[in-house]
Amino acid sequence: MLIWVIGTVFKVTPTSQNRRSSIMSVCGAARCRWIQSRGAVRRILQQNRTVCSHRSGSAEGIREKLQVFPGGSIELQKQQESGIAVLTVNNPARMNAFSGSMMLELEQRVCDLETWTEGKAVIVQGAAGTFCSGSDLNAVRAIANPHDGMKMCEFMQNTLTRLLRLPLISAALVEGRALGGGAELTTACDFRLMTSDAVIQFVHKHMGLVPGWGGAARLVRIVGSQNALKLLSGAKKVDPDFGKQMGLVDEVLHCSSGEGNALSHAERWLGQFIKGPAPVIQAVKKVVVSGRELPLDEALRTERSVFGTVWGGPANLEALALKPKHK
Repeated sequence: MLIWVIGTVFKVTPTSQNRRSSIMSVCGAARCRWIQSRGAVRRILQQNRTVCSHRSGSAEGIREKLQVFPGGSIELQKQQESGIAVLTVNNPARMNAFSGSMMLELEQRVCDLETWTEGKAVIVQGAAGTFCSGSDLNAVRAIANPHDGMKMCEFMQNTLTRLLRLPLISAALVEGRALGGGAELTTACDFRLMTSDAVIQFVHKHMGLVPGWGGAARLVRIVGSQNALKLLSGAKKVDPDFGKQMGLVDEVLHCSSGEGNALSHAERWLGQFIKGPAPVIQAVKKVVVSGRELPLDEALRTERSVFGTVWGGPANLEALALKPKHK
């Protein structure tokens, strides 16, 4: 009998009972990890909370090393009236590149947004008229060995995945340049808005790299594998027209970078999608994320569960009291 275990073939004979038991144990462990992974996604989708104080053992070492490289900040402002939060990557001296401490701050800001029950949306922007130029090279050089690089990669992938899965509608407001890791950051948002003179460019190839913060996987889902291959292998500059043509950009704002009014333009554009109570907007985001990330049967179960949180709720009862007519 032949058994496949993660790409390896084992031959099991009637006299090799011990070997068969070992293989079955491996199969069981692999299936257990697969189920746990899907369960983790489902818990994120079904719950509007995260244990923010959690520190995984695998990430502790890289946190300590990232903290050694300070500079810049990640600022978060919540607008209670509109339900829109503004997350600002602030390191203008280095074109808003991420220092080590900024990577840690981003995780904390995302954690804060995960528990914002009154929120509807978040706009991610850069300070001083430019978006983000990726990683601060000082920190990159200090953790250039493969082990630390992989840990940093894992840390940022986790943070940006949590950003994408927020129960808030997210939009990247791209002014100036979004380069390398900055381009990856745009893909961790639901929408991408660009000023008329902005540029998105996946410059990783010029650095002898590929995206490591999850940008390639997300890019394929946004623009398709053919367009993603063109952008990554050609390190092509994406201006607003090209970006809109291939589906990377959702809206071109009628303003230029650094004029100071791009944020208000972005808030007005986003306003069309966040009318209504926060619980309903968050429920909409949750069912969309579940449909994107879970197998159909599980997505359907999640949708029913989320539906149950708003059925008979204040917004539903208020709408029924108005006796709306279908047009």
